[in-house]
Amino acid sequence: MPDAVSKLAYQTLQQGKSLVGLAHKELSTRLGQLLAADGGPKTVPVPPEMLNQLRASMDRLLELDWQEAERGVYPASLLFDAPWLDWATRYPLVWLDLPNIWSRRSQRNVRDLPRDVEPDNYPGYYLQNFHHQTDGYLSDHSAALYDLQVEILFNGTADPMRRRLLAPLQRGLRAFADRRPGQLRVLDVAAGTGRTLRQLRGALPGVQLVGLDLSAAYLREANRCLSQLPGELPQLVQGNAESLPFADRSFQAATCVFLLHELPAEARQNVINACFKVLEPGGVLLLADSIQLADSPQFSAAMENFRRVFHEPYYRDYVGDDIEARLHQAGFEAVSAQTHFMTRVWCATRPRDAAVPV
Repeated sequence: MPDAVSKLAYQTLQQGKSLVGLAHKELSTRLGQLLAADGGPKTVPVPPEMLNQLRASMDRLLELDWQEAERGVYPASLLFDAPWLDWATRYPLVWLDLPNIWSRRSQRNVRDLPRDVEPDNYPGYYLQNFHHQTDGYLSDHSAALYDLQVEILFNGTADPMRRRLLAPLQRGLRAFADRRPGQLRVLDVAAGTGRTLRQLRGALPGVQLVGLDLSAAYLREANRCLSQLPGELPQLVQGNAESLPFADRSFQAATCVFLLHELPAEARQNVINACFKVLEPGGVLLLADSIQLADSPQFSAAMENFRRVFHEPYYRDYVGDDIEARLHQAGFEAVSAQTHFMTRVWCATRPRDAAVPV
């Protein structure tokens, strides 16, 4: 059966990506300990039972990913959508960049940014080397390596986790079922290199898509990535998610993936408030970000090590934050949340008769 063959191909692909991710991290860690012993972070021990729980959680994620494609939530082609040739040519650059990362880590230098950056154009919390990556989010070099680095970090599960917002997004858009797809607008906040927009385009082929990001370099990479797709090119806008440059009530849905954990608490609330304002009453907001201590206490060691290995200055605050309370504070209702492997997905609706908070 074609479906059985496709599922086997998908499982084989994911197993291969997982093995590559694990091998890369093991080898790079050993190399770092050998060549930059003083710069390595001190991690907490990982209990063997946690590793088994992680594997089981990842298996459930991948099974759900396949099932939703099989049900038609999104085309099965998304399961195999990756720029393999680009990643193969860029992979050596990941290794070549490691000495720079080790150097910054050992020197505790988290403000090593391109000299041509204008600090006044960005909030202070943004001007640092998140993940210790070269140039932070402020260069074409960083943008070119980002997707591959994330793919390695999550052992090939980054896109399956991103796709967890597609089913609740489609359900949320049913509130506007009387409109044609071309009359619906979906905003992706912190669009980065466009990977989430690719998932959205696959699941919502006729909907108007808009992506916003603070980094011009990442938007250039997103434009390159998205221009390869058939159909209408998503509109890309440079701007700050805390103060979205769009008219109030001008979108029927908004998504935001892997942003909140890199924001201080006040900025987190500002982003959620800004999303509320640009949504039409009845519109839906989907947030996808790291798991937290409240929903995944069994993975607390993994969360702590993530914070220690990567420069994530706001992560400790994030994992203890009450995102549901923040959504209610902004004015949202019907708030729900689900956990999938290392990602927590929140869904919230702007009430039909809601007033904009001041």
